Amino acid sequence: MDGRLPAHLEISALIRQVEVEGGFAVVVRKGEREAGTILVILTENGQNSRAYERMPQLDGTRSWHCAIRRDPENIEDFSDYLERRGTQDPDLWIVELDIAHGERFIGLPLEND
Repeated sequence: MDGRLPAHLEISALIRQVEVEGGFAVVVRKGEREAGTILVILTENGQNSRAYERMPQLDGTRSWHCAIRRDPENIEDFSDYLERRGTQDPDLWIVELDIAHGERFIGLPLEND
């Protein structure tokens, strides 16, 4: 048995946590309900957007890492990346969390920008 929480439940929990703390969260793209992969876009008042994905580690675990940051000089790269990931993985969920210090919702330490 896989110890992973079904994707739709994990997404629902993230959304609920963010909303309880006064933020905004939305599903941008729905993936496979049970075993879909999750990409989380973190943003703060629509600024400083970054996309996090879980990546397999050598020890068999999966941990979050920042896949891309929105460059204010070239915002198309960010959108292109999200579109490309959706094409590569039809099971992919994309959820956007708009709240200060969003890394805490995926278990990461706060960023020092």
